[in-house]
Amino acid sequence: MSKVIINTDSAPAAIGPYSQAVKIGTTVYLSGQIPLVPETMEMVSEDFAEQAEQVFKNLAAVCEAAGGELQDMVKVQIYLTDLSQLAVVNDTMARYFSTPYPARAAIEVSALPKGAQIEIDGVMELPSTN
Repeated sequence: MSKVIINTDSAPAAIGPYSQAVKIGTTVYLSGQIPLVPETMEMVSEDFAEQAEQVFKNLAAVCEAAGGELQDMVKVQIYLTDLSQLAVVNDTMARYFSTPYPARAAIEVSALPKGAQIEIDGVMELPSTN
């Protein structure tokens, strides 16, 4: 089974030696998204809620480029520089996902690329094409 590299201009370009996502069969591994605006590659804002919103928009764009949607995600990992912001993440996530929700981890880290306050990566399972 060969891997397919997913790339879209609707999400921020990779800022290192990695792909936005890699698809193997019906499984898509999404790289971490931070709150960069794709058109400018600048941080959306210093406001945490706006950063969380932008990250979910970026993830949605990569999911769509891979042939799916956010709701197809089966696992998300959320990295926060301040775990006390988890309630904001929960509120934002509830607007982007419906039940059944994906499995999830939320982890506080000391720093994220470009000074972001949030980064999310995950795994998406596409409907079988068989």
